[in-house]
Amino acid sequence: MNSPHQSEPRVTASEQPAGGRPPLPALTAPPQDEPDHRWGFGAFLLVEAVFLISSVFIVLPFKAPDGRVSPVGLLVSLAVPTVLAAGVAVLATVVRGNGPKVDLRLCWRWADVGVGLSLGLGGFVVTMIASVLWTRWVGQKNANSAVGSLLDGVHLSPAIAVLMFLHLWLLAPLCEEVIYRGLLWGAIERQRWGRWTPFVLTTMIFAVAHLEPLRTPLLLVIAVPIGLGRLITGRLVSSVIAHQLNNLLPALGILLVALGLMPG
Repeated sequence: MNSPHQSEPRVTASEQPAGGRPPLPALTAPPQDEPDHRWGFGAFLLVEAVFLISSVFIVLPFKAPDGRVSPVGLLVSLAVPTVLAAGVAVLATVVRGNGPKVDLRLCWRWADVGVGLSLGLGGFVVTMIASVLWTRWVGQKNANSAVGSLLDGVHLSPAIAVLMFLHLWLLAPLCEEVIYRGLLWGAIERQRWGRWTPFVLTTMIFAVAHLEPLRTPLLLVIAVPIGLGRLITGRLVSSVIAHQLNNLLPALGILLVALGLMPG
């Protein structure tokens, strides 16, 4: 039986790296045994249903008789369904699992921030090239995203425009990552279909779930570096950072157009 005062095992000279310095820790620790959760694809389908149903009904109080939606209504209709859906995803991990920190791998590490920034910057360059090619392919008239088309010709007050910018840049990516690279990834991973399967399936479902068929190829390109963050680190923060970095310029463009500082 080992004594509580027994010394730690010593590393022999042959096991030490050159210079006598301890080896650098790996960027990603090997996966540890985590308690399994009891939620799966049903939780993801529930989250998608909450998003779709709330998207349809939340905007109704803000619609004018002519069908136009007030600027406040536009902000609410964009933000509330996404936040509600992410909230249901987190609740599923609390009720049927071990909480978001364990089940969604939603824990903070500075190394993951670095990975997210690197993938976000690399993905930004690739996305810019893909966006130029895609715009030439579909034409400038069809190049707007769903959000850009929704805000086309709408004048927002400075306060609403800034809130819209913050939602598109920071909040929406966080919520979407909780849903796709968090909840959906965990549901697929639970099936033990292989390490790459969650990456491939979440990338495809993320692109299709935006319900913008014309932009699906571009969304696939955008989703690849975001999904790589989760694949490389095994955690969610790197994907959130990469997604937020990808959304920064489009959100800034919408802000400047909404404030009349840049032509639409």
